[in-house]
This record gives sequence, structure tokens and C-alpha cells, in this order.
Amino acid sequence: MTTSTESRIDPQPATPAEPTGRIVLVRHGETEWSRSGQHTGSTDLPLTTVGEQQAMLLGTVLDASDFGLALSSPLARARRTAELAGFPDAIVEPDLIEWDYGAYEGRTTAEISAELGHRWDLWHDGVPAGTTPGESAADVRKRADRVLDRARAALPDGDVILFAHGHMLRAIAIAWVELAPTAGTIFALSTSTLSELGFEHGRPAIRVWNAPVEH
Repeated sequence: MTTSTESRIDPQPATPAEPTGRIVLVRHGETEWSRSGQHTGSTDLPLTTVGEQQAMLLGTVLDASDFGLALSSPLARARRTAELAGFPDAIVEPDLIEWDYGAYEGRTTAEISAELGHRWDLWHDGVPAGTTPGESAADVRKRADRVLDRARAALPDGDVILFAHGHMLRAIAIAWVELAPTAGTIFALSTSTLSELGFEHGRPAIRVWNAPVEH
């Protein structure tokens, strides 16, 4: 009796799927304090007339149907921006609230630096407690990480859009690419702009930053 042996080829391990999806960051429209450069944390200012126009302009380039999850800071300036941009059902996410500036709420960088006698940097120097406790860059990073955990969990079902504030969105961007919590100092973010977090060759990347919406 003749026997034959069939060669067995071990299957190749499956290649992990490349991560996909995007997280769009939207800074709210203009307020009186964003125009004057005053730090606006929990002070719940409305949009100016210009800010409302900016938010409506965002709606000309954003389509709610493109996103599986829309989140907004609980503050009125962010929620109103979301509404006017075409996202009235954006879910309020408490961790998207702006940095707690403590005793520096409502003050400008120039005023704070003059008082201290040296150039003040929010990300490195932090803030003293005032009527609110204030936050450090490390504190804000913890909130940014929680927001990103929620966004990552939603990405398999569609893109994510976040409506929030200048410093909070900078903290989210640097957390996405795993920079140090103080690295936000090198980023600028204007009102009513679009930024996009995504992937490049499978790694987290900042694909668009501080892009204005053209008239």
C-alpha cells in the first residue's frame, strides 16, 4: 500500500486592519471675551452677532449626516455654535468644558504677565485658585483623554465631531498624538475654525489644524 503525505501550509496571520475615521474639532464662534483676549472658562458668555454668523457659515461646510457622534461642551457658546452649524442634537459632554482658569478668569495674558513681572504661560505656569479651584495642564489632559476614549469607541460606527473651546481642543489634539500635556502652548486655535484628527500610516495624526471657513 502506498501512502502519500500532503504538505501542510500554515495560514498567514491576518494583517490587522488599519484604523480609520476622523474626529473633527470645532471651536465656537466669537464672544466678547474671545475678541478682547480675556480668558473665558466657566463664564457662560453668548456668541456675538459676528460669532453667530461664523457658526452659520460652519454649517455650509459641515453635514450632520457625515457623523455618527456629535458632542458639545455644556457652555452656551459651544452649544449655540453646534446648533447654528446644523447639529442641534449634539450631546452635551461635561468633559468638553473649557479650562478652569481660577483667579485668572476674565483676565488677559498681558495683564497677568505684567502683574507677575514675567511672561506667563498657561500650559507651563498654571493658574492660582480663585472663585473656582483652577486646573493644571495635567488636570485638563485627564479630561481630554476621557473625551478621546468616548470618541474612539464611536469611530467604528462613523466620524465624530466635537464643539468646544480653544484650550480644551488644543489639549485634545496633543493627547491624540501623545505629546506632553504642556505641548498645547505651541498650537494656536482661532474661533470658528475646523481641525481634524485622524490617522497617517496607522498612527494617530493631526491632519488639519485651525482651518478657517471661507465666505
